[in-house]
Amino acid sequence: MENESSTASPAARPGAFRRLIRGTTTPLASIFGSGFLVVVSLLASTVGPYSLFAIIGICAFAYAIGWVIRHNIRHVEPALAAASPPRTVRLLEQLSDITLIPAYIISVTLYLRIMASYVLGYFEADAEVYERLLTSGIIIAILLIELTKGLKILEGLERWTLIITLAIIFLMIGSFALYNAAAITAGTLILPDLPDHSLWQTITILCGILIVVQGFETTRYLGDELDADTRIRASRNSQIFSAAIYILFILVATPLMHLFSGEAKGNGLIMLAAEVAAWLVVPLVFAAVFSQFGAAIAEAISASGNIMELTRHRLTTSVTYVIICGLAIALTWTADTFEILALASRAFAFYFFLQCLVACTVAEKKGRKAAFAILAALLLFITIFSVPAG
Repeated sequence: MENESSTASPAARPGAFRRLIRGTTTPLASIFGSGFLVVVSLLASTVGPYSLFAIIGICAFAYAIGWVIRHNIRHVEPALAAASPPRTVRLLEQLSDITLIPAYIISVTLYLRIMASYVLGYFEADAEVYERLLTSGIIIAILLIELTKGLKILEGLERWTLIITLAIIFLMIGSFALYNAAAITAGTLILPDLPDHSLWQTITILCGILIVVQGFETTRYLGDELDADTRIRASRNSQIFSAAIYILFILVATPLMHLFSGEAKGNGLIMLAAEVAAWLVVPLVFAAVFSQFGAAIAEAISASGNIMELTRHRLTTSVTYVIICGLAIALTWTADTFEILALASRAFAFYFFLQCLVACTVAEKKGRKAAFAILAALLLFITIFSVPAG
């Protein structure tokens, strides 16, 4: 892979370290947005005792896609900034921007649906119809906030969301590790059974889990705030850090996966938290509410911005949010949590597929072109064949 690092030290310029932290916070908040809340249940119902190997593979594949995004920051952005940018590159980039709009809207729905499932799960009232009603109510509330105050007042949630999310993840990792140590000492450690899936079913379900590590691409769109070197470092650092956390999280959660009995549940982590320590449930639900609401706001703002760009500001901001919230409510009532999650994976996989085509177009070395083409083919496979768990 291309050397993604720069020769300049982060400390070489005043404020460089602060910009690096800012650039790293944004993708991390997105990567951990909903992933940690659903990934354990998803893997348990798909590969069971082999969950650790699955998450390592998913993180490695995501890192390869991140390499493409970082390549495009380095090589595509200057080409687009030229007086006469290559026509193919420009068209593919415009199509990528259009593709992100439905991906963001699907993500808004997913985040709020997971939030509703955790709130209702805490009260043991997580029936499908109640989840849909609560999700719709939250979407309407977001629209009212936008129409009266503007969602920009909530943008500052990102940093606090990440702090709270990481705190509960580390708390759960520590608690799960202590629980497992006690089980090993007592000789009661139980690994989950392997679910009864064919190889094809396992592969296509795993393809639908790509969304849990998605978010590193956000650095691609911070060009107005951060230079290319900072964004490349931030993207790479966020992927390495998040991969390490996800792998450790799955490592300590695997011995508890037998509690799911092979069934995937959007709020299944509540069950594991309650088994390990009852007091873990409240901070987990609090983190779910805070992180999912913050992530949904961020995606809604991004979707609105993209719609405004696409329509050349012919629509007002309020109209874009009516469109976003209307589509999100429609999706809420036509698909369940895992169907929405798989749909989000397919939408982002198609976006990454287009980014691979962009990279192929500007790459000069044959080996690099071949690598981008292989990744593009895999992402197209995910776009077409991924299916929801459960």
